[in-house]
Amino acid sequence: MNRIQKKACHQKLLIRISLVTTILTPYFVTATPPRNPDKTVNCEILVVGGGLSGVATAYEGSLAGRTVCLTEITDWLGGQISSQGTSALDERPTQRAKQFYSRGYLELRNRIQRKYGKLNPGDCWVSDSCFLPRDAHNVITKMLKDAEKQGKGKLQWFPNTVIKDLQLSQDGKIINSVIAIQHQPAKNAPPLNTFTLSQTIEDAYSYQNSSRFTKTIIRFLPKQSQNKTSKWYVVDTSETGEIIALADVPYRLGIDALSYLEPSSSTTSNDPYCTQGFTYTFVMEATKEPENQVMPPFYPEYAPYFSYELARLANFDLVFTYRRIWSPQQGKQTKFGGVNFTSPTPGDISMQNWTWGNDYRPGTSKDNLIYTHQQLRSTGQLQPGGWLGGLRTETFRKGEENSLAYYYWLVAGNTDSQLGAGVKQPQPNNRLLTGFNSPMGTAHGLSKYPYMREGRRIIGRPSWGQPEGFGIWEVDISRHNYNDEYYRKTLPTNMYRQLKATLAGLEVTSVIRGEISPDKAMRRSRSTIFPDAVGMGHYAIDFHPCMVKSPAETPGNKERPGERRGSGNAYPFQIALRAMIPQKIDNLLVGGKSIATSHIAAAAYRVHSFEWSSGAAAGTVASFALKHNIAPYQLVNDLPKPEPQLQVLKRLLEQNGNPTAFPNTSIFNQKWEDWK
Repeated sequence: MNRIQKKACHQKLLIRISLVTTILTPYFVTATPPRNPDKTVNCEILVVGGGLSGVATAYEGSLAGRTVCLTEITDWLGGQISSQGTSALDERPTQRAKQFYSRGYLELRNRIQRKYGKLNPGDCWVSDSCFLPRDAHNVITKMLKDAEKQGKGKLQWFPNTVIKDLQLSQDGKIINSVIAIQHQPAKNAPPLNTFTLSQTIEDAYSYQNSSRFTKTIIRFLPKQSQNKTSKWYVVDTSETGEIIALADVPYRLGIDALSYLEPSSSTTSNDPYCTQGFTYTFVMEATKEPENQVMPPFYPEYAPYFSYELARLANFDLVFTYRRIWSPQQGKQTKFGGVNFTSPTPGDISMQNWTWGNDYRPGTSKDNLIYTHQQLRSTGQLQPGGWLGGLRTETFRKGEENSLAYYYWLVAGNTDSQLGAGVKQPQPNNRLLTGFNSPMGTAHGLSKYPYMREGRRIIGRPSWGQPEGFGIWEVDISRHNYNDEYYRKTLPTNMYRQLKATLAGLEVTSVIRGEISPDKAMRRSRSTIFPDAVGMGHYAIDFHPCMVKSPAETPGNKERPGERRGSGNAYPFQIALRAMIPQKIDNLLVGGKSIATSHIAAAAYRVHSFEWSSGAAAGTVASFALKHNIAPYQLVNDLPKPEPQLQVLKRLLEQNGNPTAFPNTSIFNQKWEDWK
């Protein structure tokens, strides 16, 4: 090795040591009383969270000519496909083939294709479209600017901004104002995205300036209309349901109890600590020569967890190309485990998002990431000025370490926790991409925010058939055959009869009247059709279950038994407006992963096109409500009786290119098996 090569290796070693030190170094923030706002901003629609659902809300609000404010904790828009790094579109074949998506999502796909000259510049095999997260942010930014110009609205984006407090009306039904904190690097401090999220998140929620950040306190208020009235809508599209927790509206978290609506639940009682795993994604580049791989000091702690998971997946090239997001030259055609792909070549870039890899899957009260209502109370986060995001910072840190350890396992590891010895071989011809100009845009190489699969989920308002609060459940979407022995033996007799009656389809009336036994009724071959559908989606019920023991990386740890039972194919499904309307507060709407779904249904209601569809619905509903001076709950209050204004809203959505149902949706259509 010559002097130049030695110097290069030394510099890489210093960078790695710096990354590890960044994660391990503690940083303390002391709570202080609130400051007076530095500025006031008026909006008609305040969108909290710049993920795909929030972007879609802002997109439709802008096209409708509204004044929209959009806040985001990171400095990138796009959530899953940018700041969270999962820039591989999760789609189902039939929906993709028919191009049956919301207009904004179609525009996003078209712009990605124009950007690269093809939809799949990564030549990945998990999706028809894998691309660079940095480019996703740029594409979305331009889309929103164009929508603002076309609709003659006003869009104000507030990056690096978190919500700190809400002011409610005296009766608690209206959000009157929202206090936010925006941060920028302090004088002589390192740039944003130098430090990991675990080191900065508590600082971001503190009113005081710090050695890292200078803060701007913003008060958001409703914009006064021409007739001197002040009305607005706040839309929670955050990744974990921040506003619904801060506003203290009823919500669910984690596993729902076994019932005829959730017959595959793994527990007979609720378990709020077992949510789906979250993932700090990273990108790695294939190199021509071996790289000097430096073991993180915490690697031995996490190594017992990592695995290819299944023998048919136990191939490095297969895993590398699974979510390959950039491939400048095509490798040779290869096949492993029944999957066809092109082999990696030097310069290829892969994004890693692997269940037994950089997924971090806590599941106990000691390490759960998303604090429950009780935990928020006990930690003082629901006290005035006490809100710190509602998340466990230590678990973020563990997830960051786990992800960097997984990279080292991929390139240097020789163990496999599930498949045993001799399966995993070192792959030194790779490097972790870091730096502000890297695809992730961070000095440490991890995504700016972890990919969140599940957050707090509202309980909708009481509705016919669901007097305790509306929700979308497993039985509303699953293709499961519930005739098998497991359900007959596991479910109590009355619960099993209720399940069969619920799935009876066209014969449900005869079952209710007792003319047909539930066991003999023909199961419907479609999802539930909602009269208040305002969007739609399609994806499998896909689980990344929590682990049994704490911490998640404990040697020999297992997934929560029974969690994957609910997984499997789902029918195309709808987004009911009732699932977006929380209890208690009349000017709050919910989009994205926090709509009123069950734990099992949420495993399908979480992917890219669904997020966009729910956001498109939220933006349209908010604008419609402002125009017609009607609260969203009033559009569904009398269901199942006719709701004339609801029908006007649904026609508007359809006319705008935001479908609310799949083609030929009807209780008489029994051909939904064709949708794959």
